[in-house]
Amino acid sequence: MGVEQEYKRWLESPVVSKEDKEILKNMSEAEKDDAFFKNVEFGTAGMRGILGPGTNRLNVYTVKKATIGFAKYLLEKYSTAKEDGVVISHDNRHMSREFTLLTAKVLSEHGIKTYIFDSLRPTPELSYAVRYVHAIGGVMITASHNPKEHNGYKVYDETGCQLVPDKIKRLVDIINALPNELEVTYTPVSHPAEIIMLDSKIDDDYVKEVEAIAINRDLPKKGYKIVFTPNHGTSYVNAMRVFKDLGYEVYPVEKQCSPDPDFSGTLSPNPEDPRSYIESLKLAEEIHAQLVVMTDPDGDRCGLAYLSSKGDYRLLTGNQSAAMLMDYIFSERQKRGLLAKEGAMYNTVVTSSLGKEIADYYGVKTEQFLTGFKFIGNRIDYYEKLGHGPKFEFGYEESYGCLIAPFARDKDGLQAIIMYSEMALYYHLQGKQLDQVWEDLGKRFGYHEDKVYSISFAGSEGSAKMKAITNKLHTNPFIEINGLTPYKVDDFYKQETVEGDKKTPIDLPKSDVVKLYFKDGTNIAVRPSGTEPKIKFYIGVVGSSLKEAQDKPDNIYEEVKKVLEI
Repeated sequence: MGVEQEYKRWLESPVVSKEDKEILKNMSEAEKDDAFFKNVEFGTAGMRGILGPGTNRLNVYTVKKATIGFAKYLLEKYSTAKEDGVVISHDNRHMSREFTLLTAKVLSEHGIKTYIFDSLRPTPELSYAVRYVHAIGGVMITASHNPKEHNGYKVYDETGCQLVPDKIKRLVDIINALPNELEVTYTPVSHPAEIIMLDSKIDDDYVKEVEAIAINRDLPKKGYKIVFTPNHGTSYVNAMRVFKDLGYEVYPVEKQCSPDPDFSGTLSPNPEDPRSYIESLKLAEEIHAQLVVMTDPDGDRCGLAYLSSKGDYRLLTGNQSAAMLMDYIFSERQKRGLLAKEGAMYNTVVTSSLGKEIADYYGVKTEQFLTGFKFIGNRIDYYEKLGHGPKFEFGYEESYGCLIAPFARDKDGLQAIIMYSEMALYYHLQGKQLDQVWEDLGKRFGYHEDKVYSISFAGSEGSAKMKAITNKLHTNPFIEINGLTPYKVDDFYKQETVEGDKKTPIDLPKSDVVKLYFKDGTNIAVRPSGTEPKIKFYIGVVGSSLKEAQDKPDNIYEEVKKVLEI
């Protein structure tokens, strides 16, 4: 069906509410096109999209259909699905609690026991909870760091890890085989399964696990001021407990601490967006804080700002902060003989090359995966079940997510803010600010500058343009940028590396990503976002000085846009 037919189907359906029909009637042509040009995709990252009526929207109908599919998948895959159950959590967004209760009801009426929390909880605690109660799956209702108009639905397996492609394929097939979102039905079991409210012990045990990762727990903290914001999200209660237990002097951004679905205290809940730091930096300047830490709404990402040696406040990218943290953790573990002889660091194909260089320096193996922390979590589980192999030492993505201890199998913002706080304090006590630490890393490993750029594409026309851009790169990736052509190309859709006349298979799942390597140390990765209608450009350079490296990615990005005719 086309947009008009789908729109009419919703407008005339007896199950669609009067309120939703009024929204439909008031839609512009562009809004109508975006709401109905496709079905909201249930992909490798679950579902994420704008709230509201429509096939390409998050609403009770699309969530119900996804949950029916998930129930069928679980019952088909696990003989103990009904008894072992599913854990469900949610963030602060509009409809998050309603979607949680709807998901619990549908699973219960399929005979599957469910566990829910009394209110919002962070994504990493959901991952931890699945493992804690020995459930066979989990659901997290969240749109992560997306704008307030969005929500999402992420599914987890029995290991507390988001489903990787070979696991989720069957689930997607089941969902796609169901009737449309307005007509899909099921027959409830005669005795619905129990919906269990989790008690506070799971919060207590999760917090204890987080506190246990501290390396230099007893560093003197008096006078070292930290500003913290949860961006109206899920981390406030747990974070304040941990900060207090560890003795940090913390000042929360009070106007951003309530679980407000409209994010009224911030211009953006995304740590990648400089606007999300405006209020926290105001407070930092007032009290002369040394550090600012923030989590995104579902508590899996962590952003960082700091008081520099020049007396101004500066932001760090996810690549920069994770590189410094990795170096600190590996160094301190090495001093204590705690760094494994066969250790492993996991990151992704779009993260900075600096990470591998640091890991190599400490004798730690690097494994790279496609974007998505599920691949890192899955690898941890693989070696755990294998019973031998490298020991997990650190995992991170460039998008402000990392994991220090694998009791959770997703990136953990609470672990991150605690270790970033410890790291910054440790160097502060040595008379170093983080810009000086970054400069030291540059002297040791070369001056790495990595930046991420994105271009949004709305509606059916935008979707077609995105495909045209990536298809151009798959067809002819050896583009000339500032007089240089790549010497090597990784095409993750074709699953091959091309270097000269040689083609080498890439042992990773198929993905619409192309990465170009240049002999001056530059690399460029182009990837359509898995959660938003945008293409991301990851550009990394290495210079002989900080000044040489700083502006180079911007210049390369402008050249890339010209070459790709964007």
